[in-house]
Amino acid sequence: MRVALMVTCVNDALFPGTGAAVVRLLRRLGVDVDFPEAQTCCGQPMVNTGYLDEAVPLVGNFVDAFRGYDAVVTPSGSCAGSVRHQHRLVAERSGDPGLVAAVAETSPRTYELTEFLVDVLGVTDVGASFPHTVTYHPTCHSLRMLGVADRPRRLLEAVRGLRLVDLPHAEECCGFGGTFAMKNADTSVAMGADKARHVRETGAEVLVAGDSSCLMHVGGLLSRSRSGVRVMHLAEVLAATEGDR
Repeated sequence: MRVALMVTCVNDALFPGTGAAVVRLLRRLGVDVDFPEAQTCCGQPMVNTGYLDEAVPLVGNFVDAFRGYDAVVTPSGSCAGSVRHQHRLVAERSGDPGLVAAVAETSPRTYELTEFLVDVLGVTDVGASFPHTVTYHPTCHSLRMLGVADRPRRLLEAVRGLRLVDLPHAEECCGFGGTFAMKNADTSVAMGADKARHVRETGAEVLVAGDSSCLMHVGGLLSRSRSGVRVMHLAEVLAATEGDR
C-alpha cells in the first residue's frame, strides 16, 4: 500500500512534531509513509470564506501532489473533511472535467488519522504507552463532517497507563473555526473559555484532540489561566512509548 502524509498548513508551520509523530506511529505499524513535498494548503480557508474560484489552483495542486497513492493520511479532521466534501464542490464549479475526475479519485482515499488506523489498518491497540490522565475533545469537523464517532476513544482506551476521563459538554465547539476566530473574536474567546473551564473540571493533566488548530485555541486559554493542563495532538499520544513523557 502506497501511503502519503498530508501534514496540513498549521502543523507544518507551528506544530511539526505532530507530523513527525504520525510518521513514527505509522512506521511502527509497518506502514511506509511518503511525504510529497509539492503539497500545500488544501484550500479550506478559501472555501469556508466563499472564495471557491480562488481555491481551484489549490485543489488542482492537491490532486497532482497525491496522485497515485492508495491512501492519504492527515492528522486533521478539518482538512480531511475539506478534501472529502469541499473539493468536489470546487472542482464542479471550475467546469474542468479533468479536475472533477481527479478529485473523484483522491478524495475518497483521504483519511483522518483515526479512520485510517481503525478502518483501513484494523487496529485499535497501536502499542502506545502514556501514563497520564487525559480528556478528549472531539473537534467539530471530525465529529460532524466525517463522523469518526468513537474511533479516537477506542484508540485512547487501548493506550497503556492512560486514564481517560469524560469531558463535560464535549461535543460543543471550542470556538476556533478558522476565520471565525478572527471575524468574531469575542464570541470565539467566550466559547473557548467555556471549553477550557470544562477541561479544568475534569482534573486531567492533558487535553487531547485530533486538530492542532483547536488545541492551539483552547491551549492558549488554558495557558493564560495557568491551569497546568497541557495540550497534545492525538498522534503524539499514540506515538508515545514507554519512557516517553
